Amino acid sequence: MAMFFQGDKVEVCSKEEGFLGSYYQAKILSPLNDNTLYRVQYKNLVEEEDQTRPLVEIVSADEVFHYLDSVDAFDNDGWWVGKITGRQGSKYWVYFETTRDEIAYPVSRLRHHLEWRDGHWILANDTFF
Repeated sequence: MAMFFQGDKVEVCSKEEGFLGSYYQAKILSPLNDNTLYRVQYKNLVEEEDQTRPLVEIVSADEVFHYLDSVDAFDNDGWWVGKITGRQGSKYWVYFETTRDEIAYPVSRLRHHLEWRDGHWILANDTFF
């Protein structure tokens, strides 16, 4: 699972009915529950009750992506390690260093890349590539 810090700029992929496949710019206000949840403030969404205030809500870690995150993309019957390089519409662009390909994927075919170290799954180190 990715680890984000206060002030990180991210994109949140909504899982809410009627908003599936939509992505919103936000910043992390605080990590919660051992980094499995995040309190975020959206850049372009506002509170329903007070439309002068940015919307703040709690989202799960699997809804949050960050530019150059290490991810696994499901393709050709397997998971391939790459890095998020951008977003276009409802898809994220992933760059694969081993093949030098850059391919767009829906979020349903992406997961944060983890590595097995010392008997535990941990977030991949950015120096992996």
